[in-house]
Amino acid sequence: MGHQEWGTEQKPVGGWRSAASRSSASAPRRAGWALALLLAAAPAMAQAPGAFFRMGMGARSLAVPSQVADRSGYASPYLNPALAPFTAAQGVELTAGRLAFGRSWEGVQVAAPLQPASGFAGGVIHGGIDGIDGRDASGYPTSGQNEDGTLRADEYAFFAAFGTQFSSRVSAGVGLRLYRNQLFEGTRAPTAIGISLGTTAQLTDRVSAGVVVDDLFARYEWSSTGSASASATDYFPVRVRGGLAYAAGDRGEGRPRLTVAAEGELFVQPAEARRFDGVDVIVTDVSQSTTTLEVTLADVQGRVGGEYWLTDGFAARLGLDRIGAGEAGELRPSAGFGIEQRVGELDLRVDYTAVVEPFGSALMHMATVRLGL
Repeated sequence: MGHQEWGTEQKPVGGWRSAASRSSASAPRRAGWALALLLAAAPAMAQAPGAFFRMGMGARSLAVPSQVADRSGYASPYLNPALAPFTAAQGVELTAGRLAFGRSWEGVQVAAPLQPASGFAGGVIHGGIDGIDGRDASGYPTSGQNEDGTLRADEYAFFAAFGTQFSSRVSAGVGLRLYRNQLFEGTRAPTAIGISLGTTAQLTDRVSAGVVVDDLFARYEWSSTGSASASATDYFPVRVRGGLAYAAGDRGEGRPRLTVAAEGELFVQPAEARRFDGVDVIVTDVSQSTTTLEVTLADVQGRVGGEYWLTDGFAARLGLDRIGAGEAGELRPSAGFGIEQRVGELDLRVDYTAVVEPFGSALMHMATVRLGL
């Protein structure tokens, strides 16, 4: 799975598109384009749209962040729709996270197997940031939605995933995601639709492989009203993830006692850079002249994780995310546990994970309660 971006070192790999001639560009003009490239990369590094939703689904997905090929039945189809057929039984999951810096994260998922060899999952994820100090162009505080005058940003993802087994060894699935971002009153809340395609294969009795492509065609179309109206397009990064999972031992009903998984991710995002060329004055009209450069930013990173059931009802989990994403301080180690217990006619599972955020800036806590019906 992919996770929240924190300073990823993405490299521009796309081409130039502008009205200016490259052959006639002066040294200052080339320097301006170099600066524009850096400015284009900076927002994508830390502010690529949908960052909350790349954190995964459920506490287990943070403790074992490499679940693209995990066919154990514990991995959410949100991470790879091809995992839907391996859902053990219909159930409801409720997840809540405690995050630093005014952030919040909640998720709900409903999943069920479908006969003869398919599965389905759907749900909603909410991520938000509260207590934002808003300022106008003169530096004065703005009037926000909250009682203390601060601003709040809320983002939602509604998702559905369907998968089926074509044989005992091969499965495939498709996922649909609807994103919505709500900011302050002066900005129209944009929506985006993304498509995910995934597949898994059982290579041997113990090793499985998986590949998924996330957020195809997803983008936000921003527009604001008022004295400073503007519009912009914010593209979601397309993520290609592939990995392997090793399962050993038997806890009954085909559930492994040990699961070790690893995956790699290619992160690709279109972006625009605008260079200021000057101001045009025609009589009383004043307009700003800019040139736009379209680039494609790319990054590669990896993640690993493992789970071991010490007893039939208690599992210990360890993981490491953002391998190769940048400096060593950007690594995200995680640890957690899972508890399973039969309560009357219900199968109850409680998962907890603690994650060290990049550079030790904070500790993230995530808990999930699943009721199997």
